[in-house]
Amino acid sequence: MTSVPTPIPSRTQYVLEEIKRRILTGRFTPGQALVETDLAAQFGVSKTPVREALKTLAGTGLVVMSQYKGVTVRTVDADMAREVYDVRLLLEPEALRRAVRRGASLDDARSALTRADEATDTAERSLANREFHRALYVPCGNPLLGRMLDEVRDQAALVSAVAWAADPSWEREAGEHREILRLALGGDADGAARALHAHIASFVRRAFPGAGFDAPDAPEARDTPDAPQARKGDGQA
Repeated sequence: MTSVPTPIPSRTQYVLEEIKRRILTGRFTPGQALVETDLAAQFGVSKTPVREALKTLAGTGLVVMSQYKGVTVRTVDADMAREVYDVRLLLEPEALRRAVRRGASLDDARSALTRADEATDTAERSLANREFHRALYVPCGNPLLGRMLDEVRDQAALVSAVAWAADPSWEREAGEHREILRLALGGDADGAARALHAHIASFVRRAFPGAGFDAPDAPEARDTPDAPQARKGDGQA
């Protein structure tokens, strides 16, 4: 039986993922200029895929394009962190609550947590951390809600990268991740949502103590149109 060859990523996609990786792991720092000719030489491509990749990254909020300054890595400040984490606090705990209520599999979250624990450097740990959080909200049963959280995922990772560079607090966060997953796997939808809310809020307060961050209230147990059906599936995951 002939094996099907693995599709080769386009040059633009390759450049996009590599620039993103370098930003989120601190190799490209906030405020650093990203010059098309320099990047093209580094990656061995023409300027066209670099230009397209930078446009995409500007759309996700990782880089800023200016007529006068060119393209730079987005600078992280208290206002930016507050905006991104406010969205996460409003949406992410609710998405996890729904995922647990509907008995969704959280195997991907468990795998990401293991990868984070076994990571040998900050880059691996940061990427595993992103995947852990995404694995909690993607199976919520509402694709639009998942896409909305995906929209801020890269910006949240940039905030984390900057915060970790100043104060490596991942051991504390890893413990909080384990507690969130324990509650979720035990079928405690509201407890897991509250733990996730507390985890996200405490991180941004520690990382930006002068931001005056006022977190939305933690989600409370409540009935939703899908709740009766979801309760029947408690304990299935």
